[in-house]
Amino acid sequence: MSNLPLFDKQKDFASYFDPTADIILYNGDTNELIDNIPDNYVKLIITSPPYNLGKAYENQVSIEKYLETQAQTISKLYRILRSDGSICWQVGNFVQDGEVFPLDIYYYRIFKELGLFLRNRIIWHFGHGLHTSKRFSGRYETILWFTKSNEYTFNLDSVRIPSKYPGKRHYKGPNKGKPSGNPKGKNPSDVWDILAKEWEECFWEIPNVKSNHPEKTNHPCQFPVELVERCVLALTNENDWVFDPYAGVGSSTIAAIKHNRRAIGSEQETEYVKITHERLNSFFNGTLKLRPLGKPVHKPTGKEKVAQLPPEWKEATQQRLLEKKENYE
Repeated sequence: MSNLPLFDKQKDFASYFDPTADIILYNGDTNELIDNIPDNYVKLIITSPPYNLGKAYENQVSIEKYLETQAQTISKLYRILRSDGSICWQVGNFVQDGEVFPLDIYYYRIFKELGLFLRNRIIWHFGHGLHTSKRFSGRYETILWFTKSNEYTFNLDSVRIPSKYPGKRHYKGPNKGKPSGNPKGKNPSDVWDILAKEWEECFWEIPNVKSNHPEKTNHPCQFPVELVERCVLALTNENDWVFDPYAGVGSSTIAAIKHNRRAIGSEQETEYVKITHERLNSFFNGTLKLRPLGKPVHKPTGKEKVAQLPPEWKEATQQRLLEKKENYE
């Protein structure tokens, strides 16, 4: 990894597998790195794999060939996953000739054939993305959370959210009259949504990384740090290893070290590895811009110019409203 920016050595860093390091960032084929990691070593594997969509950094192949290749890598990941560890596999949809293939459904079989246990199919809903003209615009992706065994880490208290009705009480039984909730908050749902009142409701607010996001780099499908943080906090303990086999620009690495975990990242594109180095340097220097965990998404007041109806549309809009009213009547 020549010509990479110097790394701020506030933690031990390596560019190859080194069990004494705190951060490992490998520039190359992820399978080569995985082959050098011992059995039962990593507590959490979390990633958003290449989607085979024919982007500049991907080579488009058939979905059958794509999944075959991924299955080979996942079998290697199974070997290095600890018996009390988890895999969080975040995917969207594969689109070929206008037809949608839900990747989480295809991936499920691969993980189950290895004997993994699905704990949640988390729906990550976001408000912005590409618009389509021949089908509804996609606004969600999924995270498949698998464990290697029935003995696994789940730190629910680390990710609880405030209860919507903390004053609710048991209305019968031995606890009649006592508060029915948990004073630390409630268990988040398996839908992580984009809502302005996330912390008063049951959804987790995690916007995707677009042009106005504080974490935006030149990666076209950047992983939001906030999305990884929830998984890191819930599924690992301090000093555990967190591994992202398709690290991109290092969002998983940052989320891990932010919460005192040890991080392994593998990325084939040298440009993205350089950006990860820069982001890590900024993190340790205290200058990295990150979206705070749980910060509500900006909700337009209606007074902003871009939130107002264009004058050219007003007549047509009023006509549609009138037609709807007549239909209801």
